[in-house]
Amino acid sequence: MSTSDPLPPLCWNRMDIEQRLYGGGGRFTRVNMLRSSIVALLLTVLFYLPLMAFPKLTFSLMFMERGPTPYAIVFLSAWAVVALLIKSRKLILQRKALQEEYRVVPSAANFILAATTVDVVMNNIHRTVDDPRHFVLFNRIQIALSNLRNLGRVGDVEDILRAQGGHDESSLDTSYSVLNSFVWAIPVLGFIGTVLGLSQAIAEFGGVLQGAGEMDAIKQSLQGVTAGLATAFETTLEALVAALLIQLWLTFLKKSEEEFLDECTEYCTRNVVNKLRIMVYEAGAE
Repeated sequence: MSTSDPLPPLCWNRMDIEQRLYGGGGRFTRVNMLRSSIVALLLTVLFYLPLMAFPKLTFSLMFMERGPTPYAIVFLSAWAVVALLIKSRKLILQRKALQEEYRVVPSAANFILAATTVDVVMNNIHRTVDDPRHFVLFNRIQIALSNLRNLGRVGDVEDILRAQGGHDESSLDTSYSVLNSFVWAIPVLGFIGTVLGLSQAIAEFGGVLQGAGEMDAIKQSLQGVTAGLATAFETTLEALVAALLIQLWLTFLKKSEEEFLDECTEYCTRNVVNKLRIMVYEAGAE
């Protein structure tokens, strides 16, 4: 497609959220995790700016006076949120390909999909999208019909569509691997904060036992004990709440993606496989 040609209705380079944010989007619903980490870092800074403005608030103390662990929890949580938000927007774009207005296989009852009519569908695809490889549905159809056009065997198309569907499902699982590691890592950070806080509390309590017997001195020393306990419990709370919310969002989004792949399979069966006809020379060769 030349630069002078009008943009197709589904333009990945113009409509993909990552392309608009930083010009380097992942394929299908995959997220560029390296570049999304920069957005997450900016969100982390924005999160801490108001806390720094009001450092004496209890909420500010929870994230600023409890050691280094809360900073890591906030960053990983922001990274996961950015990735999930991007994936959800990408899924919305992918779903557009299923809409009736973007149908690429003629719906006429007398249309037969064979080696001689493949170009009709291929031309419709390229008029609809700028790059079919970035759309799950159109990529699946294009791979199957390319085989039909090159070999002329309609009997292989269904097998190719089925194999490509399995590949898409594997790709979906892979796209969640980093996010699943975040869901695992965030509670671990909370437990690390617990260990650090309890260690601080125990060390301070040991100092209380060895210190002077005056009540004022004991009260002063106990402040360090309570600070350590606050670090232990609050970091765990932050991590568990963040991990719970991220896990719920991840589960619902993955379920939505799986349903989308099922819809793509149904679409291909209804609009591609059902349009195929075994030609006379193929039937004689079997």
